[in-house]
Amino acid sequence: MAEYVLEMKNICKEFPGVKALDCVNLHLRAGTIHALMGENGAGKSTLMKCLFGIYNPNGGEIFLNGEKTEIPDAKTALKKGISMIHQELYPVRQRTVMDNFWLGRYPKKKVGPLQVIDEKMMKKETQRIFDDLGIDIDPAAIAGSLSVSQLQLIEIAKAVSHHSHIIVMDEPTSSLTDDEVEHLFAIIDKLKKRNVAMIYISHKMEEILRISDEVTIMRDGKYIGTWNAKDLTTDKIISKMVGRDMTQRFPERTHAVGEVVLRAEELTSIHPKSFRDVSFELRRGEVLGVGGLVGAQRTEVIEALFGLRHMSKGKIFINDKEVAIRSPRDAKKHKIALLTEERRATGIFPILSVLDNTAVAHLTHYLNKFHLIDDKKRKTDASEHIKKMNIKTPSFNTLIQSLSGGNQQKVLVARWLLTDPDILLLDEPTRGIDVGAKYEIYMIINNLVEQGKSVIMISSEMPELIGMSDRIMVMSNGVLTGIVDKQDATEEKIMTLAAEGLK
Repeated sequence: MAEYVLEMKNICKEFPGVKALDCVNLHLRAGTIHALMGENGAGKSTLMKCLFGIYNPNGGEIFLNGEKTEIPDAKTALKKGISMIHQELYPVRQRTVMDNFWLGRYPKKKVGPLQVIDEKMMKKETQRIFDDLGIDIDPAAIAGSLSVSQLQLIEIAKAVSHHSHIIVMDEPTSSLTDDEVEHLFAIIDKLKKRNVAMIYISHKMEEILRISDEVTIMRDGKYIGTWNAKDLTTDKIISKMVGRDMTQRFPERTHAVGEVVLRAEELTSIHPKSFRDVSFELRRGEVLGVGGLVGAQRTEVIEALFGLRHMSKGKIFINDKEVAIRSPRDAKKHKIALLTEERRATGIFPILSVLDNTAVAHLTHYLNKFHLIDDKKRKTDASEHIKKMNIKTPSFNTLIQSLSGGNQQKVLVARWLLTDPDILLLDEPTRGIDVGAKYEIYMIINNLVEQGKSVIMISSEMPELIGMSDRIMVMSNGVLTGIVDKQDATEEKIMTLAAEGLK
């Protein structure tokens, strides 16, 4: 029996203007969890897409159980016992869970001379797999009615249903709550005991060190090395990922916070189960963090400030003057910008270029006297911001969907900086991006507040919330339960306030 269930040797992959993979190696043992780590753009997902037949490599060899093999497409990968749970989920939202589960491989039965889909068997087998994995979802439910975390669990169950002996998980916990993460880890442990080998891609260091047996690290499309997880620490992983020591995770700020620029009084949603009576102040040059558990209604409050949610009562003052913000157009007029939580769903336009995505919020600025877009000015401004934000892209004509998550996020920040806002609302600005890109986002935030801009930042990462905020306002179940100064902020204090509204 071969020592490795999978060997990827000297895998190379090139795209126009980009060498995505440069002689990368990966060796996977049966019944182990092998973490694959690296900054955004390091080539992790590209390597896995070569394994799953989505991309055909330009060089290198793949061996399964010691035998050289070719994987020209995803169908071949599935036949060879390889499943992949992708970072982006694309369910057929109008169809049922079991339709999505069996898409492309419907079980059939013979009725007279006809072959028809065996829906009874579909439902029974889907329920059996859900029961085996402890997943409480109705197979007959419409996919579009489910949460992102539920859809993620369905994808995991689907991979198991293929009886795969290799499962690739690309950022599987990015949309899961803490309880759901524990459930996922229980499923992973069950699969490991069945001798299934798993490749696990994640930016979350604590997860990697907790569940992995081995860790392979990539940087700029190159293989850096493989280590036993027990021999690694968070600092060692970061150092190998970015190629430099990062002793300081959060950049220091020395400027003084100024006067109040925004005041919110008793903001209350029109929906009775959303936020109510939320009052706070934001000062010039301040980062006001917003903490809380899932369902605390943090996003809803921020979206109300941007005119995306309607309120039954409440007042907003900017520079001591009451303003009416009933739409994003009103918010932009008052120099407010919003970076949304889900960049793929509500941020980027995936089939448009980096240039189009950067300039889209500021198009009226480029209209000439004939009401046509001055393309030269648009390109000059976009190029300047792409350079300033250190966005890694072959050109500004590259489709944004081909950029890494961290670079997509920087494009979205550049988009709003073009509008020259005074107040930036950032909803989970570093979600799903690596530690190097995070630091760049932190530096951008610091530069903005040092210029006198003001930032409200929602974050579910406690170290980030404490490390970046001047003050932290904590929400629970739609209610503001407290505001904590930076010098007094501890994880225990924030979690106590976050749980207060749940009593």
